[in-house]
Amino acid sequence: MKSNLLLLYSVFLYLAAFAQKDSAGYFNSFDGTKIFYEQRGNGKTIVLVHGFIVNGESWKRTVLYNELLSAGYHIISFDMRGNGKSDKPHEAEAYQQDAEAKDIMGLLDFLQVNNYSVIGYSRGSIITARLLVLDKRIKKAVLGGMGDGFTDPDWPRRILFYRALMDQPVKELEGMLKYVKDSGLDQLALALLQKEQPSTLPKELKNIKQPVLVISGDRDPDNGSPDRLASMMPAAILKTVPGDHGTTLGSRDFSKIVLDFIRK
Repeated sequence: MKSNLLLLYSVFLYLAAFAQKDSAGYFNSFDGTKIFYEQRGNGKTIVLVHGFIVNGESWKRTVLYNELLSAGYHIISFDMRGNGKSDKPHEAEAYQQDAEAKDIMGLLDFLQVNNYSVIGYSRGSIITARLLVLDKRIKKAVLGGMGDGFTDPDWPRRILFYRALMDQPVKELEGMLKYVKDSGLDQLALALLQKEQPSTLPKELKNIKQPVLVISGDRDPDNGSPDRLASMMPAAILKTVPGDHGTTLGSRDFSKIVLDFIRK
């Protein structure tokens, strides 16, 4: 009888641990900002860091998301502060001093993740670079849709986005601003994300020892040179797939290269 009870208890613990992997909720970050997150699947942990004017839901529209699940990974996605269901502070200080990277690191502490690989795309790659500098738990990282532009603290593209989101005239970004307004996104929070967006200097990148995949579309000139970015990290490799900045992330080619890199 006792052995049967122990067996049932063991099965209960196993099932409980399994169930905990498919969940969603809010995490209170270091400054009280609420971060919405979701986790699915079991196995080795993959953290997905979304880009600008989207949220964690954007990953679900990619081939990669479903193929990661099918391959048996534990996926964590979330809405970064200023986006989606997470809090959207209207003070510049809330986005300073690596606040977004600290949100992710705190969330992983909360979820008791001891090591992980991380995949960022577009602005998500900028935050992923900060994680590579700050968090020793990372095993591998993917910087998608990003070149070396963000290594410049005075990156002109970042400044143009900030100006446009503050309703200053920037003709080449009129379409982006219209999308933000039409979609009902929090324009001030997005402006502050650009104002306080972190840079990672080349001297910091050269100290990153983990394997890093830099991958971009062959028609994606938006964010500087992926080649130069890869050359700044000693264990980085560069891959190019067909596509522009908007189409590359969702493609099967992107998914295949990223999965091959993660699996090795």
